[in-house]
Amino acid sequence: MSNGEINLRDLQHPDIPVPEEMQSNIAVTSLSSLYNWARSRSIWPMLFGLACCAIEMIATAASRFDLARFGMEVMRASPRQADLMIVSGTVTKKMVVPIVRLYNQMPEPKYVLAMGACASGGGPFKEGYNVVSGIDKYIPVDVYVPGCPPTPQALLYGLIALQKKIERQSLGVGASVPWYGGGPSEEVPIPILGPDIIDPRHAELLRKEAQKNRPTPTVSEALAESAQPESA
Repeated sequence: MSNGEINLRDLQHPDIPVPEEMQSNIAVTSLSSLYNWARSRSIWPMLFGLACCAIEMIATAASRFDLARFGMEVMRASPRQADLMIVSGTVTKKMVVPIVRLYNQMPEPKYVLAMGACASGGGPFKEGYNVVSGIDKYIPVDVYVPGCPPTPQALLYGLIALQKKIERQSLGVGASVPWYGGGPSEEVPIPILGPDIIDPRHAELLRKEAQKNRPTPTVSEALAESAQPESA
């Protein structure tokens, strides 16, 4: 089969048989399957990188690994035209602010892939004073790709996992496609850069700490304390 042809077997409903001699010309499928098949094979990633993982991402898009095989070679420099944010590298407290802002500017449906140990959980810099312990503390992540840095093969595997996730979404189940609900989705609060990065969603925790007669802890300390059960 040439690159210009469509493999209709990818769309064929498994419970509805089609004669063997007709399978190359006819496919019986659902609207959700056709819709998700088209979306999963035309993802436009956002063109930005943070650290050494970005070099592996660039290599993935080059001729040896060829992202074009998956329909993902159209990397856009504008968040308004991107479907996928690949967070490739160390996320510092200074950089998480524009990352969240870019995420809010992406249209729905949008997805996030955390590439590498740093983006997933802080990596070797987890205890650093200027590094966040994973981008998922601020924006929702759909796929995690481990490694330091991950190889292009690992990134391709993560992108295939994202394709499979998109294919499992259904237009008939509102929870799997929330962007088709009533009204626009709420924006993620943009963190505030100060002595310690502050997520506005944690403002109530910090407000309670400020009322106590002791120094205000970091956000992670306040969250850990709030998770502990109160003593009788």
